[in-house]
Amino acid sequence: MTPFAFLDEEPSRLTGYASSPLDRLGDRRGDPALFAALISRPDAGFVLVRGDRPLVRRGPPPQAVHDRDVALEHGADLGQAVLLGVEGAAPRFAVAVPEPLPIDPADAGPELAGGEGLEPADLRQLAVDAVLEPSTLAVVAAAKSLVDWHLRHGYCARCGGPTSMEGGGWRRECAACGAQHFPRTDPVVIMLAVDGERCVLGRQARFAPGMYSCLAGFVEPGETIEDAVRREIGEEAGIAVGRVRYVASQPWPFPSSLMIGCLAEARSAEITVDTTELEDCRWFARDEVLTILAGTHPGGLRAPPAMAIAHRLMRLWAEG
Repeated sequence: MTPFAFLDEEPSRLTGYASSPLDRLGDRRGDPALFAALISRPDAGFVLVRGDRPLVRRGPPPQAVHDRDVALEHGADLGQAVLLGVEGAAPRFAVAVPEPLPIDPADAGPELAGGEGLEPADLRQLAVDAVLEPSTLAVVAAAKSLVDWHLRHGYCARCGGPTSMEGGGWRRECAACGAQHFPRTDPVVIMLAVDGERCVLGRQARFAPGMYSCLAGFVEPGETIEDAVRREIGEEAGIAVGRVRYVASQPWPFPSSLMIGCLAEARSAEITVDTTELEDCRWFARDEVLTILAGTHPGGLRAPPAMAIAHRLMRLWAEG
């Protein structure tokens, strides 16, 4: 493990869904007067989320932040919008939109048929294909997480009563018992166990063919990040871990996690694979990891896409 040093470029900003341009107005967004003033501005932009997918106009150029008229045309209730913040001076909101009514394709014009209209997009694929600018992708990811949270928290976890949106969309309140509920972020450790010139990578059965990645798992109550890294590597690969070093993080809006990327010092060599979690897990030499990242591995093994923090951890280590 090398001594700590500041890097010229922050590794977290190289991951998908990072690089948010927003001033979140954290100390002011709960002011109803501010909310009313911002949502009425002509430059207000809205990320529209249907189910768990943002609505995107493919373009060119592609567009994921839409004006008020488009939001209303798609059934958005602007009274239930979440104030994400301001981008420069322009307000940005997230709002859920309903599923469209069934339409006979024979009766649909070009807009309704999707020729120039919006379509629900898979957020992972938007990142993998780099359809949107990184800053826009970050705004869309935050919008998706918050809309999803509201859709799943319509009732109070304390008493079961209905809750209402408050604070510019950053909390829900129960009229029955007075409980306040706030959006949550679930911490997940994702880590590369290293031993000199080799590292541990694994694959789950659901991965794309040939893909190997870093090990990962949720942080449990009462754990530090370091303890979670040691526990997860021990459980999934049977390897003892010493020192742990934080490297980077990535917002992961599925539905709302924070991936915390670390390097871990392996202190044992024998791997015992947890077959309930992993299909395979083994040591990889640094040179082999470089071929995986370059797409030239003789066995066709692949790395996660460049937008993923697992890719960044593998590359940072493999390239020294």
